[in-house]
Amino acid sequence: MGTSTSQLSKEDVSEYQELTFLTKQEILLAHKRFVELHEDKKNPPDTRHFRLTMDKIVKLPELQCNPFRDRICHVFSTSEQKDGSLTFEDFLDLLSAFSDSATLEIKSHYAFRIFDFDGDGTLGCADLEKLVNCLTGETDDTRLTSEEMRQLINNILEESDIDKDGTVNLSEFQHVISRSPDFVSSFKIVL
Repeated sequence: MGTSTSQLSKEDVSEYQELTFLTKQEILLAHKRFVELHEDKKNPPDTRHFRLTMDKIVKLPELQCNPFRDRICHVFSTSEQKDGSLTFEDFLDLLSAFSDSATLEIKSHYAFRIFDFDGDGTLGCADLEKLVNCLTGETDDTRLTSEEMRQLINNILEESDIDKDGTVNLSEFQHVISRSPDFVSSFKIVL
């Protein structure tokens, strides 16, 4: 880890432990991985003031195959440019939300934000269509027909839209997730 500016102090590690669901070892490994993604290996970044671009973050093997990798970066990014770049603290927040120790409420909150493509606070038909396309792939071989997509979205809304307003809000989403025991185990990233 090169210079002292690229290392975490004991105080920083303790604070990060208090603010996340990560262990000391996970925080130190996350820091190492974050620094490794920086191109200039001879001059590691001061991670207190450095952002990694989204194109570097999505190269992590843990995200590379995730169909929501760009959305994940955008949801966890605090960048004013809305470019999906991450600070080390953003990166820790991401890892914390995807950790085994995160609560169902935290995991479902972030999953909802990731699936809310238009950011309007609900999962409408357009969000659900994008969600399905991300999961099935958007090639001619895997893309659903218009009729199949319409039927699937209707089925999702029939199951999830408790107030029958044509969208799924966060509480409805969390209700559905609470009935899915596999959700917690599948919503994780392990470094």
